[in-house]
Amino acid sequence: MEIFSKKQLEKYADVLIWGLKTARPGFRAYDTVLVRCDLEGRELGEIINRKLVREKFNVVFRFMPSPRLERDFYEFSDEKQRAFIAAGERELSAAVNGNIYVHAPASLTHLKGIDTRRQSQVAIARKQLRDIMTANEEKGKFGWTLCTYPTAELAKQARMPVKEYAAQIAKACFLDEPAPAKKWEQIYRDTMEIKAWLKGLKIDVIRTESASMDFEVKLGDMRKFLGVSGHNIPSFEIFTSPDWRGTRGFYFANLPAFRGGNYVEKIRLEFKNGSAVKISAEKGGEYVKKIMATDKGASRLGEYSLTDRRFSRIDKFMADTLFDENHGGKHGNCHVAIGDSYSDTYAGDISKLTAGKKAALGYNSSAVHWDLINTEDKKVTATLKNGKKVTIYENGQFKC
Repeated sequence: MEIFSKKQLEKYADVLIWGLKTARPGFRAYDTVLVRCDLEGRELGEIINRKLVREKFNVVFRFMPSPRLERDFYEFSDEKQRAFIAAGERELSAAVNGNIYVHAPASLTHLKGIDTRRQSQVAIARKQLRDIMTANEEKGKFGWTLCTYPTAELAKQARMPVKEYAAQIAKACFLDEPAPAKKWEQIYRDTMEIKAWLKGLKIDVIRTESASMDFEVKLGDMRKFLGVSGHNIPSFEIFTSPDWRGTRGFYFANLPAFRGGNYVEKIRLEFKNGSAVKISAEKGGEYVKKIMATDKGASRLGEYSLTDRRFSRIDKFMADTLFDENHGGKHGNCHVAIGDSYSDTYAGDISKLTAGKKAALGYNSSAVHWDLINTEDKKVTATLKNGKKVTIYENGQFKC
């Protein structure tokens, strides 16, 4: 069954390469780009590879482990094996200039029943590789983007036919437009105005209120808002990494999620003094608690985000965080991430942002980064540093 037409696949690849170059301006001939691809996304991965080779990039192409390979590793490995980093991985992480990931899962539940501690051990061991690439990104040496390719498993878990699921992706990524990369460029410019407006407000605290939550985050010093930077296709969110120490109140994720082979639904978190002190969920609550106990930072906030419904055409649950965190629909969405912060939200010279300075500014550090999404109608109010209160988001859109 043809999921995307050849023309749509070519456009999708063009959008991803636009995203990569937008995420890291200044790519040069013979820079190294790592393309990681799940097996079911091979058709798109091969087109991306061809286009990159023709543009004179040095491409390192890797297929991701199948569900069987991944489950066997977690089920039968010992602790020493789970801490293993293969020869050359650190060197590749340090040398690579770009990374494109084609997410095309054949299963979302194949790790069900695996001890969560085993997954956490691997995440902690491999954080060093992510830290290497993050440091290079801060120096302007590395950029990344990713996308989702429709699979029967994704469609099944989202409860829609594969063709309908693929149509949702095509709609969200503008693959039916004559020149989708130009459409993304326009959204990039439009959201730049929102980010500039938010920066000019000089925000101290952001309060989010809906039928199920009353939640505050402290923006923190030297912060800026990011979004539509090419990193994710699609991406419509405007986000920052707040000072985790100023998180308080109740957050509720009304969209379900699949993570690590587990299904979770209706997560509710209560924060005091920056950390989650009460954690519950209608389904998968014990799993959520275990993930949030991975390390000290896993129970703290790493990201706060809002998506404007005027940009996003995503209006269905997609069983995929990339799409669900960019849900537009009737009310837009707010999402937060527990765990690791994004240091590129620092408003100063990021090359001088040391680990000590990050900690002093309230940037969170963790092996976990998990997005939790709320699509309820909400009002978001900012208390400015001069004490004035301003509504910045209502009825699913920013108020600038």
